[in-house]
Amino acid sequence: MRTRTLTLSAAACAALLATATLPVHALGTANPRSAQEGSVSAAALLAKVTSCSQISSGKYRTDEETSATVPVCGKNGAVFWKADLDIDCDGQVTARCNGDTDPWFQDDTAFHQSNGRPLRADSLPYVVVPSTSSIWKYTSSGIKGGGVVAVIYNGKVEYAVVGDTGPTQIIGEASYATASALGIDPDPETGGTDSGVTYILFKNSQVSPIESHGAAVSLGDSLAKQFIQNN
Repeated sequence: MRTRTLTLSAAACAALLATATLPVHALGTANPRSAQEGSVSAAALLAKVTSCSQISSGKYRTDEETSATVPVCGKNGAVFWKADLDIDCDGQVTARCNGDTDPWFQDDTAFHQSNGRPLRADSLPYVVVPSTSSIWKYTSSGIKGGGVVAVIYNGKVEYAVVGDTGPTQIIGEASYATASALGIDPDPETGGTDSGVTYILFKNSQVSPIESHGAAVSLGDSLAKQFIQNN
């Protein structure tokens, strides 16, 4: 669970040099997936979120130093927002996600695997939602841990789960694996992207077990089709 703000840094990634010489098998199991998951295109999903019916009481910042410009919007069966993508590397300690590679690393996530362990950011696509505040309470919108999220960037669709919570006034964050699959630099210190990411969270959905990405893709594809039909 995050209690700090991730901002994109210009600092050199010297902390990664120690892992640069490790053999491939030592770097965990994260591998980029297909540019298109499921059968619903990015264009079809984006066509349904061109306008915003704001459901949040206020707007969010994308980083500590930016102004609040991002509302949470409501649609039939989903909520969505358009923001940046900062890298969350919290959870299980791996070669890619640890206190050396991520200056803000925390060894826990708000939601846990079926065996009780924190999520693994470098292999599981997950999204961070803002912690409950006067701006928005995600549970009141039918969003829960393990809920399915369609993350869209540069013509690509990646299905993820709601896996962690973040600062109460900041939005736009996802796991190392989510960024990697979308072609975004996943470096937890210097990676991410400043804009262009759409997050569509399907209401009252839940992947079981939360750590099954295949289950997220299967359920996400089904919910995306319903979303297209109902909006």
